[in-house]
Amino acid sequence: MKLKSLSISGLVTLDMHALNNEGSEGNTTMTRMVEIVDANGNLVTVNAVSGDMFKHIQAEYLFSIASEEELPLCGGCKVFSANRICIDDDFTNSFDRNTDNASVLSSAIKRCVIDDCEGILITNNNKSLGRKSCVEFGWLIGIPETTRTEAYFHAKYVPDSRGSGSGTGENLGQNIFHRPASSGQYAAVVNVDLYKVGRNDITLDYDVSDEEREDRIKALLKSVLYTFIKPSGAHRNTQNPHIVDFKGVVVTSKSTIPAPLVSALNPEFIGEIKGIANALNMLAPDSVEVSEFEGLKEFAAIMSSLISSPDALVIA
Repeated sequence: MKLKSLSISGLVTLDMHALNNEGSEGNTTMTRMVEIVDANGNLVTVNAVSGDMFKHIQAEYLFSIASEEELPLCGGCKVFSANRICIDDDFTNSFDRNTDNASVLSSAIKRCVIDDCEGILITNNNKSLGRKSCVEFGWLIGIPETTRTEAYFHAKYVPDSRGSGSGTGENLGQNIFHRPASSGQYAAVVNVDLYKVGRNDITLDYDVSDEEREDRIKALLKSVLYTFIKPSGAHRNTQNPHIVDFKGVVVTSKSTIPAPLVSALNPEFIGEIKGIANALNMLAPDSVEVSEFEGLKEFAAIMSSLISSPDALVIA
């Protein structure tokens, strides 16, 4: 029986990173901070990396995988445009404003694995047709007790103009600036609805073959795996994140029961997820499986096993 859904909940340890910043004030770069409620009900301020950032990282990996494995891409996604299928002239010319939405959505799904898996708002020919994403990322949220952000002094080295700044707005001379770096443990949550890949949201029929669906599902799961192996983002040229550890669980479901998800912001998240899985399996035996991992190596092994298994992703 094929998998219907998958969730990942874990605790990622990242040191000296600046993956997500809000902008600058004067000569100081401001990092992203959020207000959360901790496990004890206290309101705290912590460093965080936007789910938008991780979704973009995952989409970029899916683009690379699709290009390498010759999966279908629309004109926009072939050049990794943020507008995607909305700038594909062949797609735009294939219908008009009177074409029924189910047919338009079917055409988009068939033409592009990224528009299929990542979601899209189709606005061509005065349409406003949404395609829901098959993969969902939450914010990477720092654990209050173990996450800190500091600002560090830097100077642009200009040998012939020591001590002089620009003042011209052209970024010339020897300018000083303050750049943030954050270190700590971050709660990560991901949900992947595998059953939605290739499925028309309107007709609820699959618009691609079983074989193509399996290829797309494997590519999608690979992109999620690669996202945690090498997360991209701001200032990687000199602040490439030190990925120290990743601990948590991968949960899979073989039925309409959703793969349960509890954030690592709860110190007991693994026990909670296992307890929920046991309760759900009383309703549908052997539907939910929890695989615990104690490091990035074990996480990669679990994901690779699911991707390469002849049984896990086979189309029923």
